[in-house]
Formats: sequence, C-alpha cells, structure tokens
Amino acid sequence: MSERIEKLLAFLKDSPTDSFLNHALALEYIKAGDDIKARTYFEANLTIDPGYVATYYHLGKLVERAGETVAAIAIYEKGMGVAKTAKDQHTYNELQAAYEDLAY
Repeated sequence: MSERIEKLLAFLKDSPTDSFLNHALALEYIKAGDDIKARTYFEANLTIDPGYVATYYHLGKLVERAGETVAAIAIYEKGMGVAKTAKDQHTYNELQAAYEDLAY
C-alpha cells in the first residue's frame, strides 16, 4: 500500500464523510491499479455528497474501462445534470465530451 493511500485512510478515520478525501483516495487506488477499491470510494462519495461533480467523470471513466457502457453513460448523464445545477460549465463540458464519445 502506498504512503499516500495510508495517509488518506488515516485522515478518513477522522473525517469519513469528507468528499475531497474520498475522491482523492479513489484516485490513488486507480494509480495503484485497484479499480475495485477506487469504485467503492467513488460510489461512497456520491452517496455522501451527490453534488461532488468531479466524481462523476472519474467514476464514469472507471466504469467505461470495465466495459460497462450503459452504466458509464448513466453516470455521465447524471453528472451533467449535477454540473448544470451547480453551474459548473467546465465539468459539464468534460462530462458531455465523455458521454458523446461513448454514446455516439
């Protein structure tokens, strides 16, 4: 286990609902090649804070890599709605591009 993962896990013990920490930990698990743990933390993050828009893109990409096209499309669509509500045009554009690459 990497030192970064260990530190993030330690921080999460004190703040288990911290969206940034959950998202960062999921990204570290991707770097470590553990997509299953990454997916667990991304999905938990969206349960904790469905408005954390960055998670939709990364979870969508992870699910897409796993060959779950329909699920990835649904994640991108949901994320676009959340980004639009949050008026986060940058993230909306990233999600839309990922969606269009996959859906068309």
